[in-house]
Amino acid sequence: MCLGNRRDFCKRSPYRKASVKRTRLIIPVLYLLILAMLPPGIARSEFGRETTGEFWDLPEFLDAFPRQRELSEAFTQKVIGAAVPADPAWQGQVRIAVLYPAIQASDYWRRSIVALERRLDEIGIRYEITSQFTPPGVEVREQTRQIAEILKSDPDYLIFTLDALRHKVIVERLIARGRPKVILQNITTPLRAWGTDQPFLYAGFDHATGAMMLADKVLETRPQAEKFAIFYGLKGHVSHARAEPFRIAMLETPGKQLVASYYVGFDRDKARDAAAALLRRHPDLGFIYSSSTDIALGVADAIEASGLAATVSTNGWGGGSAELEDLANGRLALTVMRMNDDSGVAIAEAIALDLRGRGDEVPLVFSGSFALVSSNDAPERIDELKRRAFRYSQ
Repeated sequence: MCLGNRRDFCKRSPYRKASVKRTRLIIPVLYLLILAMLPPGIARSEFGRETTGEFWDLPEFLDAFPRQRELSEAFTQKVIGAAVPADPAWQGQVRIAVLYPAIQASDYWRRSIVALERRLDEIGIRYEITSQFTPPGVEVREQTRQIAEILKSDPDYLIFTLDALRHKVIVERLIARGRPKVILQNITTPLRAWGTDQPFLYAGFDHATGAMMLADKVLETRPQAEKFAIFYGLKGHVSHARAEPFRIAMLETPGKQLVASYYVGFDRDKARDAAAALLRRHPDLGFIYSSSTDIALGVADAIEASGLAATVSTNGWGGGSAELEDLANGRLALTVMRMNDDSGVAIAEAIALDLRGRGDEVPLVFSGSFALVSSNDAPERIDELKRRAFRYSQ
């Protein structure tokens, strides 16, 4: 059975005629308006009814839908390969709106936009990108206001993310509208409940895969019995997917003792303060698992300040510039490094195929590859990985 994620409704945005003078009056009710957009009869397919769990795990999803695996493999070859220029006769221009939680130490989001733009340039597609950056965890009313503002430009594609339940409510209403086409970044696990009413594309790097790579390496290099802690980001899908596989792997290993777990947001200062307090209570701690770049940097700050760097370690998550610098300085023991720019390239290639009338060649999910990197790796290996990961954004 082929997953039907290419259906267009082509409704006009209800926000386009809103005047600037009335903006302040309209904003308080925008959330209610977006909630009202969802038709009561939105479809739910059979593969979303009889299964458990809110999200499809990526391997499970690909096993359940072999056609999606075929599409994914062919599409990945386009992403990692050189750009194929578009037909010069195509004179259209595409409007892309981007709303990213990019105000954080991780450079993943900003690099993604650079990769998207440069790949579109190579393909030869004229585009206009409108972007808004926010801190992680912006509350739903503010995100709804930002989306309403973006929709005034009537974009063809909206690139957003999905982490917590509040995002789900917003996104499914956008999908029901049919325009713009929705691309969800930093998530590779389709929602079961949406059935065939899915976004145009999920793009990112599978969080559970990265977590298991880190768990395997920690168990290989730290087989001894020891206490450990887990620092989650915000409550939501990303924190769960990045940390739960690690937690389970540790607790299945004799001698590994979980002494604390905290939600610290994707916030360096909160992570540092929480780690400092934790280390005062448990100076015999062996490892703190960090589920984001900002958390890793904060935890490394606390370990360094406590004077326990010889006995306590932490990891990075994502392998961006800040992490690689701390890895080289010995402040981080290891990280799982995304081939960062492939995410932006995948979005560019999906848009290009769609504009050519070949949207049926775009898989529902693109998941990029990782490399496990440690503080013991040779600089030459790190440099080679940087060239691959940041091929457009370096």
